[in-house]
Amino acid sequence: MTALLKEFRDFALKGNLIELGTALVLALAFKQLVTSMVDHILMPIVGILFGEPSFDSLTWTINDSEILYGSFITNSVDFILVAAAIFFFVVRPYNTIMERRRSGESDDEEETPEPEEITLLKQLVENTSK
Repeated sequence: MTALLKEFRDFALKGNLIELGTALVLALAFKQLVTSMVDHILMPIVGILFGEPSFDSLTWTINDSEILYGSFITNSVDFILVAAAIFFFVVRPYNTIMERRRSGESDDEEETPEPEEITLLKQLVENTSK
């Protein structure tokens, strides 16, 4: 029994578990942000284009059974908009930043040519040391 408790303690206090917990909390907060963007910004645009932001009222009734195909369409549009929001606002900017870093460019500072005075001083030092 003691070995089991020790094993559980070692598992629960590993650094990876803390990192995973932190990542989960951030992912849930990010999900809320993306959902808000879709619900409050993008779906109203869909409403402007199609007359209403939700297709939930679209149904098909056969023998007293109601098929809610409008809900499926709304959920499909939600999925596409969430995927597009993540792609355009997270994935593309992240990939651009990573490509710049791999190629040696810096986001914060542009490479400027060395001032002429520094170049002349370096030449002077090289000539005097010979």
